[in-house]
Amino acid sequence: MPGPGAFVVGKEEREEIEEVLVTGHFSRYGDPEDPRFRKKVFTLEKEFARYCGVKHCVANCSGTASLYIALRALGIGPGDEVIVPGYTFVASYSAIIFAGAIPVLAEIDDTLTLDPEDVKERITGNTRAIMPVHMLGNPCDLDKLREIADTHRLYLVEDCCQAAGASYKGKKVGSIGELGAFSLNFFKTITAGDGGLVVTDNDELYWKAFAMHDQGHSPNRTGAQIGRRSILGFNFRINELTGAVALAQLRKIDTIVSTLRRKKAMLKERLSRLDGFSFRRLNDPEGECGTLLTLIFPDREKAEKAAAFLGSKTLANSGWHVYFNMEHIQQYFREIERKYQKGSLPRTDDLLARSLNISVGVVDPGIGSAFGINIHSSEEEINRTASRIAEAVSQAAKRGRAHG
Repeated sequence: MPGPGAFVVGKEEREEIEEVLVTGHFSRYGDPEDPRFRKKVFTLEKEFARYCGVKHCVANCSGTASLYIALRALGIGPGDEVIVPGYTFVASYSAIIFAGAIPVLAEIDDTLTLDPEDVKERITGNTRAIMPVHMLGNPCDLDKLREIADTHRLYLVEDCCQAAGASYKGKKVGSIGELGAFSLNFFKTITAGDGGLVVTDNDELYWKAFAMHDQGHSPNRTGAQIGRRSILGFNFRINELTGAVALAQLRKIDTIVSTLRRKKAMLKERLSRLDGFSFRRLNDPEGECGTLLTLIFPDREKAEKAAAFLGSKTLANSGWHVYFNMEHIQQYFREIERKYQKGSLPRTDDLLARSLNISVGVVDPGIGSAFGINIHSSEEEINRTASRIAEAVSQAAKRGRAHG
């Protein structure tokens, strides 16, 4: 059950791959004058940077690597703290931890993204960065978070892994922070199976990010560099085959996002006549991806019963997207003697317990969106889905009354 990009794989991806296969040149590097070198990764980086409205992009092996690269490019490391929401994928935390820094968990609000007011309360003398996560394709309140970061001289690192194609007040997500990190895995807006992208408008940060992803090398080398590396990096590179698929997907992103927004609007309009729940608040209704529709119920019992009726689950039960469900992260916090257990973020806990995701483009039980529509759903299917949701809401309300 994939994300929208996987639903639209077709001849464009095959043609891009075949261009690479017939040459046998799979490395992202090569002689620009060699006709066998098709420069798929290089072209992907250029086109994605242009798409985001920034100067630079580094393509790498995953969204997790993208977050790690961004943090290390900023010099974030041991002793530093990074403020991050309690509702996000585990990779947001693990990237911070492997950079040597400490994740400081903050509350979300009814957008299901980082609450700027709570962020202010979490800032200490050790805070170096804020990591807003554009969860479920909904941009964070970047005006307020940017202001907080600037006031306290902190970095803003945008976790855009679930939000390729989203924008905030006319600017693409990823372009407002110092760096932005994206994922290309199977469940995302566009996909190459796996992969990631880091974007920035800052020349120095680009060089550092590139070096982090390629053993300390400077950008777009054509051969081994001796004596010119000043950063100890890793090998987070991708090859030309991955770049080819990602490039074909990128060229479909506007069509994907516009289709998702249109179909979500149809589904939402049909549900807007119902009582018994509210929709998640959007920081920029024109800029979200449209991958999911979130319903927020007045209490946990109604949310759980509606979810069970649909064969789904509430967000509180959505595994490694909820801070208290991550057993390995819990172990880490115990080791550093910080308590982040269920109840530590009461407003986050309450919202997640009362919320239910309906799929529009991302069909993923892991984030509680096992039920809904997909990018290919017809109007008839959207109508049937809306009717089923209406029945679930009605049944949850009746049972709630029956139980007093």
